[in-house]
Amino acid sequence: MNRDKARSAAPCLLPRRARSSSKHDYGRLLIVGGSTGLSGAPTLASRAAVRAGAGLVHLTVPESIYLICAIKNDEAMVSPAACDAAGRLTCEGAAAAEALLARCDALCIGPGLGKSEGTAGLTRRLIAASKGHAVVDADALWAVSRAGEGFLRSLAKPAVLTPHAGEFERYLGGSASEPRAGAARSYAEKHGCILVLKGAGTVVAFPDGSAYVNQSGNPGLARGGSGDALTGIIGALLCQLPAEKAVPLGVYLHGLAGDLAAEARGEYGMTVTDVINFLPEAMKLITEE
Repeated sequence: MNRDKARSAAPCLLPRRARSSSKHDYGRLLIVGGSTGLSGAPTLASRAAVRAGAGLVHLTVPESIYLICAIKNDEAMVSPAACDAAGRLTCEGAAAAEALLARCDALCIGPGLGKSEGTAGLTRRLIAASKGHAVVDADALWAVSRAGEGFLRSLAKPAVLTPHAGEFERYLGGSASEPRAGAARSYAEKHGCILVLKGAGTVVAFPDGSAYVNQSGNPGLARGGSGDALTGIIGALLCQLPAEKAVPLGVYLHGLAGDLAAEARGEYGMTVTDVINFLPEAMKLITEE
């Protein structure tokens, strides 16, 4: 990968870290997700967040999969929360999660979450309680779609919604048949959110009508877990940079790491873990001199 080409295509460059900094200078992120049978999704999000430079990463999962996730995560701090008989999070665990969220700079919610009245209630409660941006992915998009017209506009900071085309139509009422950039802009402006419409040429649209169309990435990213990694990357960068830089940069870095993984492993053989493992190299390519 050519360094100059990567830097020229990036929406912005990563600032160099100050020599005197500590983990507290790079933010604290809470990731909430997982359910019985879906321990991989929140783990991919947390591993990506760690690689993307968040100072501290917390991961809250149902108690049904707590031991699995605790074993899988060495660098994220895993905590269990109440769940139903099917192993999905419920509102009964909201108080503990809210106490943790109060200490965090951003929230990621949705990877592997599952759909139930309990997960929907928990999702809306935590997003509303977040003092920072909330990255809303996967089943959490379904929960937000049931929250009512004014929910997104009522938040302290604009939520970052990350649907693929199917979720955009099914949960958010968008139209994937319209030009992607225009459809994303219209939704972001109407609802006062940041919309990441995933796919080839992912569009990042802001409430003010501005948009960024990503040019990195390849078909090797079209596999389960890719969106979970993107969620973690964006969440980590939101702990460190303003949203107008963090979100487009997170999308670009995800694609750039995917391009590096494809060079090394091929588009068929690369995995999401490969993408996460190539994040450090991707970040080195676009860090300020």
